[in-house]
Amino acid sequence: MKKLKIGSFFENIYLFLMFLFLYLPIVILMIFSFNDIKSTSNWSGFSLKWYEQMLSDESLLEAFANTITIGIVASLVSCVIGTAAAIGIQGFKSGKVKGIINAVTNLPMVSSELVMGVSLMMMFLTVKIPLGYFTLLLSHITFCIPYVIVSVLPKLVQLDNGIYEAALDLGAKPFYAFRKVVLPEIKPGIISGMLIAFTLSIDDFVISFFTTGNGVNNLSIYIYSSVRRGVNPMYNALSTLMFVLVAILLFIINKRSSGKGDSPVIIP
Repeated sequence: MKKLKIGSFFENIYLFLMFLFLYLPIVILMIFSFNDIKSTSNWSGFSLKWYEQMLSDESLLEAFANTITIGIVASLVSCVIGTAAAIGIQGFKSGKVKGIINAVTNLPMVSSELVMGVSLMMMFLTVKIPLGYFTLLLSHITFCIPYVIVSVLPKLVQLDNGIYEAALDLGAKPFYAFRKVVLPEIKPGIISGMLIAFTLSIDDFVISFFTTGNGVNNLSIYIYSSVRRGVNPMYNALSTLMFVLVAILLFIINKRSSGKGDSPVIIP
């Protein structure tokens, strides 16, 4: 019993320190986003002027619009491609071939974003595609697809193929059987994959930095370029809103995962 108590004590200390170091800076940032003066150390009073300044900055709003539109389109397109790819991978009879394809699919997730960003940039330059909004969108679709595949594949593994075959035996067309039998079973994985793709897209900096051009920015690139000229409390307000948005998405993802008995999703 004493060992259990000691273990619980150190577990609580570890959790306390983890949350302290991870979230205390974010809490401080969120508090000072409401500070009346341009200071990160002295509190002058509550104010919403940095949020008002953020909403009146046309360049920032344009970067925000690019971030959201690219995130939505990239998540939807990668969701369709990733789901189709997951179905194709699951359809392989050879376990060895399936393992090789899975390894290749997972490679972009474990490799450095720097490598992926530079390689995509070189590919676009080689095929003479001007860097801009289109290349930025293609890049986001590319690095989001593996996450959708990883999200959908476990649902396909759990699926009983006999149900689909029974629907075909009863006269259903293949697409109708897929839409009525397979799709409802894997829908939680598809939705989770889409939400993960959207979260990764709006959060990306490294790949976006190498694959954009012609004055097209997303929020991460805009903030990076602006902070080099000095820290503006307006970015505290923007970071607060982005943190809340990502937290809501992660809450939805993990809520769906826990409701279906899956493991919770943690995005680095």
